[in-house]
Amino acid sequence: MKIHTEFAQNSLEWLAARAGVCTASEFDELMTPKFKAREGKMVDSYLAQKLAERWMGPLPSFNTLDMEFGKIKEEMAIPFYEVSFDEPIQQVALITNDAATIGCSPDGLIGDDGGIEIKCPRAQTHTKYLLAEELPDEYVLQVHGSLYVTGRKFWKFMSFHPKFPPFVTTIFRDEKICDFIGETLNEFLPMLDAGYKKLVEKNGGEPRRFTAQTAESLSETEENHDLTP
Repeated sequence: MKIHTEFAQNSLEWLAARAGVCTASEFDELMTPKFKAREGKMVDSYLAQKLAERWMGPLPSFNTLDMEFGKIKEEMAIPFYEVSFDEPIQQVALITNDAATIGCSPDGLIGDDGGIEIKCPRAQTHTKYLLAEELPDEYVLQVHGSLYVTGRKFWKFMSFHPKFPPFVTTIFRDEKICDFIGETLNEFLPMLDAGYKKLVEKNGGEPRRFTAQTAESLSETEENHDLTP
């Protein structure tokens, strides 16, 4: 397992490092919240996405709403949790297996055994989570996927909105669920490798790919570039 702290989440380096990697936030493309393997067009679309990322690097995307929620998380939600629960959160960018085929980008690690996923939704969504008092279906695979990738024993989920009380729940590692996730990924990853091999054959060789090293070089160039007229 590799824990990356040398770059920040949402940076160019982070985007490049996770491109082509099956991450926990995307496991619901392959599995349902009831832990059944998906089939058909959704899996085909996800395969095409991962192949495109492995081939060329990060795909273009831009979501100002996600960026704003991310800012709230950094400035308010994480400090709120640390003070309220007297638990420091270690922020990391990305965690992958040694082969860098699967990974997760947790909002933080707690001690030696835990992690945390924090969401900062709209008021009506947060209210729904508060009333339901359980891990929302849309994050079941992300949380259990993070437990699978990291090997940790528990994962906290917090929904945070500055105008409401928080919703916090703890999810414990379930080996049966981890086995299911592993089996599903073990079926998908060979499909990804086979598809990439086919692309290389059609292209007559490997592509030039945007990598984390490329991103780091670009970032350094921007920092060192003198924009003064």
